Amino acid sequence: MYYSSIGILALLVHLIINSEHMRPIHEGPTVLTEKRYRQYLASILLYYVTDISWGLLYENDLILLCYIDTILYFIAVALSVFLWTRFVVIYLDHENTYSKLMISGGIGVLGFQIGVLILNIFVPIAFSFNENTDYVAGQARYIALIAQIILNLITIGYTLVIANKTTGKTKLHHRTIGISGFVMTGFIVLQMFFPLMPFYSIGCLLATCIIHSFVYRDKMIEHASEMATTKIMAHKDALTGVRNKLAYIETLRDLESRADEGKISNYGIVVFDVNDLKLTNDTLGHDAGDKLLKEACSLICKSFDHCPVFRVGGDEFVAILMGDSYNESDELIRNFEEIIDGNLKTGNVVIASGYDIYRPDAEETYNDVFKRADTKMYARKEQLKKDKPSK
Repeated sequence: MYYSSIGILALLVHLIINSEHMRPIHEGPTVLTEKRYRQYLASILLYYVTDISWGLLYENDLILLCYIDTILYFIAVALSVFLWTRFVVIYLDHENTYSKLMISGGIGVLGFQIGVLILNIFVPIAFSFNENTDYVAGQARYIALIAQIILNLITIGYTLVIANKTTGKTKLHHRTIGISGFVMTGFIVLQMFFPLMPFYSIGCLLATCIIHSFVYRDKMIEHASEMATTKIMAHKDALTGVRNKLAYIETLRDLESRADEGKISNYGIVVFDVNDLKLTNDTLGHDAGDKLLKEACSLICKSFDHCPVFRVGGDEFVAILMGDSYNESDELIRNFEEIIDGNLKTGNVVIASGYDIYRPDAEETYNDVFKRADTKMYARKEQLKKDKPSK
């Protein structure tokens, strides 16, 4: 049971830390790399199962079953070495004659191991069990393991050569892959000299932990950061820098959901419309119109600096007031309208606005609030046009 306990521990850790990598992915630039790594992890999983089974069967003198399991054990080891080599070649993304020879070498090592095991059925050249049911290692076992060690060392050397041609995190990741290969190879050597100790299980466990901790964990963080950046860009208005229509739709859905659940009981909506945008575009050009929109957006954001502001149309903006901003809404609206009244006289940017609040007792929706604020905005817009000084 002592022998198998190491394998059981390695298997559990393997399943825990690699659960994400063992799930198939169907899109993305790294699909093939992930597929090859998943296949390597599957071979390690197979190895753990055969190693655990071997210990249990051997300790209970179930020699026939142990013999069959030993065959599967050696196939799993050779398969893991081959799949490791194939994963490294794909991961490094340097397809050349040398990498193709490495793949061919891996197939050769796997084929040699299988051939030895088939021959071992008739002639015990790899392993056998004596009359006392003791496991006896044969010469062919050592030859097969030496071939696997040589293939691993070649793969490690190839990895480190490629690593030296890179920089930054890529170089660190490549070197880490090489180090994990060294660890795995070192424990194959120990397994070769101590066949009744579960050294290769320990080596595989350490190697996959190193890759997970120092390569794929970094990649997951980088991917999450890229996804967050992509989401920010997808929710950002390209011209003004405030949140766009998509962000607005998602926010109001969340707002309605929270209101329906009773998590918020009050909020206000300010609807804005920039005056004379079409006139500016028609007379001064779209560059001038864009400048007008940026100035208008800047003024809105400055006046409602603690509120989310959205550009929901060509010249339309919306701000949502909650918390302290909601409590101070009368003052915020009054100050904003005073600025606009002053701009109207000086010829600066003029923005019509309308404000209304959510009334939970009336069982209304966000759209009801928006319509009232929108109606007030248009009334304000007409008033600003009337009050506009004539030239």
